[in-house]
Amino acid sequence: MKCLGRFSFALFFALCFPKLSAQGQICSGQVTGQGSPLAYPTIIVVEDSLRLQGDVNGYFQINLGPNEEASLLVSYLGFVSQEVIIRLDEQCSDIKIDLQAEEGSLEDIVISGNLRPVSRMNSPVPVEVYSSSYFKSNPTPSLYESLQNVNGVRPQLNCNVCNTGDIHINGLEGPYTMVLIDGMPIVSGLSTVYGLTGIPQSLVDRIEVVKGPASTLYGSEAVGGLINIITKNPLQANRFSADVLATSWAEVNLDLGGRFALGDKVEGLLGINYFNYQLPLDKNGDGFTDVTLQQRVSLFQKFRIKRPKGREFSLAGRYVYEDRWGGEMDWNKNFRGGDVIYGESIYTSRWEVLGVYQLPLREEIKLQFSANGHHQNSVYGNTVYLADQSVAFGQFTWRKRLPGNEFLAGVTYRMTYFDDNTVATQGIMGNQPSTIHLPGLFIQNELSLSHRHSLLLGLRYDYNSVHGSILSPRINYKWLSENKRHVIRLSAGNGYRVANVFTEDHAALTGARTVEFASELEPETSWNANINLVERIYSSKGYFLSLDFTGFFTHFTNQILPDYNTDPNKIIYDNLKGYALSKGISCNVDLNTESGFSARIGGTLMDVSTYENKIRSRQILTEQFQGIWRLSYQWLRADLSLDYTGTLYGPMRLPLLGDLDDRPEYSPWWSLQNIQLTKGFGNRWEVYGGVKNLLNYRPPANSIARSFDPFDRQVQFDANGQAISTTDNPNALTFDPSYVFAPNQGIRGFLGVRLAFD
Repeated sequence: MKCLGRFSFALFFALCFPKLSAQGQICSGQVTGQGSPLAYPTIIVVEDSLRLQGDVNGYFQINLGPNEEASLLVSYLGFVSQEVIIRLDEQCSDIKIDLQAEEGSLEDIVISGNLRPVSRMNSPVPVEVYSSSYFKSNPTPSLYESLQNVNGVRPQLNCNVCNTGDIHINGLEGPYTMVLIDGMPIVSGLSTVYGLTGIPQSLVDRIEVVKGPASTLYGSEAVGGLINIITKNPLQANRFSADVLATSWAEVNLDLGGRFALGDKVEGLLGINYFNYQLPLDKNGDGFTDVTLQQRVSLFQKFRIKRPKGREFSLAGRYVYEDRWGGEMDWNKNFRGGDVIYGESIYTSRWEVLGVYQLPLREEIKLQFSANGHHQNSVYGNTVYLADQSVAFGQFTWRKRLPGNEFLAGVTYRMTYFDDNTVATQGIMGNQPSTIHLPGLFIQNELSLSHRHSLLLGLRYDYNSVHGSILSPRINYKWLSENKRHVIRLSAGNGYRVANVFTEDHAALTGARTVEFASELEPETSWNANINLVERIYSSKGYFLSLDFTGFFTHFTNQILPDYNTDPNKIIYDNLKGYALSKGISCNVDLNTESGFSARIGGTLMDVSTYENKIRSRQILTEQFQGIWRLSYQWLRADLSLDYTGTLYGPMRLPLLGDLDDRPEYSPWWSLQNIQLTKGFGNRWEVYGGVKNLLNYRPPANSIARSFDPFDRQVQFDANGQAISTTDNPNALTFDPSYVFAPNQGIRGFLGVRLAFD
């Protein structure tokens, strides 16, 4: 695809870090709406994504370095976002910014679509934004579980025993989802879920979700979409915060966070997360733990270094250690890796480093980098799986603004090292760890055709050291109505992914099935088209209503999916000889009223199927419908709020163990619903509590096939290794925990306390 305008090289995604200067002038002003002060307006410093908030009367202050100018993007619910340029050579005190009515959104500033802060209405890429307060309406021990309240996004458990999982976006498997922290890729293929666990939620500013391929900017893995976790900058975080959550199942989660200064040059942000669950329960009577026992600790540290003229320099790091196990109720670590009592035990040690450095040049050129290391020591019954993966990433980005054009260019490099004890890294001469080099470059231009029309063109080229050249183009068009109440976005683009089965599919390791590769796997490719329609309604009666409709269509070639049906004792991997389609529609409805009531209701209707040899098959573990809701009411005088949240899922096709397996091929409709009451005590204390899984929904007790015989000692096999029907095993089953679609945790109460000091 041909891109317009002038381009150069750079590296991708801009991080969200604050603007700090060693010295300078303090500029101050006030934000009003049609002449009246606006309480707590949002002000974004566009150059480095610093997010400020005015006070109750709309007043704000900003520290600008010498000989500097700043672009401020000011937004407020129900008003038109406005960009203002502030210069030191002009009067920069008592700045008056008056916003016009009839515009706004619940979360108005986004970054993930084109790597810079921009009003969500003005972004040519549809981005969904969820603030940290949104997830407080249904508190969970990790962001992984919190995402169940995002329309079109589903945390999928992949095993009934160890409860590991991944994230599905619009029905696509977890490996198609890229997870970022502050715009940097920190999640490798070894385990997506660890990118979403152990991050103290008190340090999270918001989460941005992009659905559909984003490979032009983000490269491999961003086929189904991306989840960008944006942490707070040190200036915005509380000086100290704590959040303690406990449930009636004896789960305990602790989040601690705080900011500090090291001299005049360095601002720091520290977060600690600890989760503990050590009470084995077997309420469905299958002899196995209902929920995996876990002990997890995570440390997160972020630094912002002050530099002249407010140039960016920041570093962040995270370490996660987790010990989890599930299995037969009388299992303990003395049986780890043996064949006497079945258990699945996973020790995980993971570190991550990321940062950004803006070069001391007149042009906006940044070096961004990240690295992570993941070590896993795990056993699945008597199958031992040991794996190490390291990923190093770096990129330079250059951004240039010209009248009617905004250019972004980058040059990138990623190295992935992987070693394990499976056939994935076995060669003729013995163990041969995999090292993949992936250099690339991308260019992008956003053209402002008029104040109502914009066009975004992008192209990315990567060279994979194993698979060769890969090209990823994209095009995005946006039309904004004259009254700024209606938006139409059209998007099309390409995505690609290089698969690693053992690092991504837990089913390849657990249970009695063996893994077979029908051929050498080639990279998957996809073409996607979306249409997004947004309608915003502002009422003189004091409510704001937003309607957001999206239609999506993705065509896959070379798709890699596990085949559970050809042989019940095997999982067969191969590139699809035909093609696969993911298509559907989704809708989000947001309502906010002055009376204190707010609601978000969403639904996604989808069809994810494969077409091979003129036969259509629904993808396993993919629902055709997902619905979410969040209903909230606040009594401001009493500082009291009530939240009712829930999810609804349609039937999914499940993996069976042959024609004689009498378990249903499709799951039933099922729902998880929660209620919570929160009481504030001044500005520092908050107590919350409620009930999770109000309907006490749990999957069938026979989800684990032959849980009483996990080593298949009583199963008889024929000459081809197939289980045969006998008097004691009439359905010819073997032990298998992959028949899973919902968490096996019933109704439970919870109670929590939050404390924050500014």
